Amino acid sequence: MKRYRQDGASAVRYKARGKPPNNRIRHAKRDYALTLIEEQYPDFGPTLAAEMVAEHHGCKVSRETVRKWMQEEGIWLSRKQRRTFHQLRLRRECFGELVQIDDSDHRWFEDRGYPCTQLVLIDDATSTLMELRFVKSESTFSYFEALESYLLKPCRPVAFYSDKHTVFRVPKPNEHMTGMTQFGRALAELNIKIICANSSQAKGRVERANRTLKDRLVKELRIAGISNMEDGNAFLAGFIERHNAKFAKSPAKSDNLHRALNIEPDRLAEVFCLRDKRYVINDLTLKYDRKRIRLQVNELTRGLVGKYVDVYEMPDGRIQVRANGVALPCSIFDPHQQRVTHAAITENKHLSAVLAHIKEEQEKAASPPKVKPVSAKNGNKKDRPEATRTAFKDGSLL
Repeated sequence: MKRYRQDGASAVRYKARGKPPNNRIRHAKRDYALTLIEEQYPDFGPTLAAEMVAEHHGCKVSRETVRKWMQEEGIWLSRKQRRTFHQLRLRRECFGELVQIDDSDHRWFEDRGYPCTQLVLIDDATSTLMELRFVKSESTFSYFEALESYLLKPCRPVAFYSDKHTVFRVPKPNEHMTGMTQFGRALAELNIKIICANSSQAKGRVERANRTLKDRLVKELRIAGISNMEDGNAFLAGFIERHNAKFAKSPAKSDNLHRALNIEPDRLAEVFCLRDKRYVINDLTLKYDRKRIRLQVNELTRGLVGKYVDVYEMPDGRIQVRANGVALPCSIFDPHQQRVTHAAITENKHLSAVLAHIKEEQEKAASPPKVKPVSAKNGNKKDRPEATRTAFKDGSLL
């Protein structure tokens, strides 16, 4: 108050304003720390760089001070400066030119049923839902099933746009592999190209469709009272029509690049299967998926010893062995060797389906077997349980 009465309002101002603080770090220390970071820790972040400078050189400076210094010298970029931007990719111009394909694992039936996966095929030019299907998990056979339904409409697109899942892409091909997955081989036979996106933002249309479906479709399934995949797949046909009528866009060009099938529809089963080559040993047997397959001895199979044959695994589990396109009679030898005693390896996307199967098997094993009651007076002795027959023999009470 004395200063205020003497000097007026200017006396209220802090007198150290504009002067360097007393606890300031000297310029020599700042230059020393930055020199150490530039020479020895150029790729270190501010926190780790501050720890290394203090631990190995005795120069203790707070991490936020080091962060400020590194930003001023251009050694470190702030979060705002490091931000990346994904430019919007323009739609393809024609309908059927590019179809985005993806899966979405979700509790589609909420608490009324098990979680499952939905396969989504959406046209890039128009955002038209081409196919929706509920499956237990994302697998080659599930994509084959969805693709067959799509192609039989009939329409065959130019290319599919997918992520880098192993169904679509071999992550580490080698010289002994073709570099093509079973799904890619099937598309090659149908003259359809498969393209893998480098990021989820690149196939943003199908990602946004998944987000919309998780909201609208889940609620419509709840209203319809649907709680399983079979009823859900039957419901999807009408849902697709309503969804496309509301959200589909007009393409930039009116051309429809969908093509007719290049093979007969009844031959799709030979395309949508797993194929591999196996070596025939001296006793006319070959190994496939922990099974031993024995070829019948005839004129066609006698000359196959020491050669490779084609093995076809169908979606229903049937296995065919072919040589030069001719199916060979065969049988599975010792099917009990298929028992798995080691821990199974399961991908994350298949975990829900595997756990659901395990729960069903455990529930079956936990339920007591039903035993048909046998009359002690008139029942046949051979039909009685062993404990009952023993009771009769030694005269004990039942």
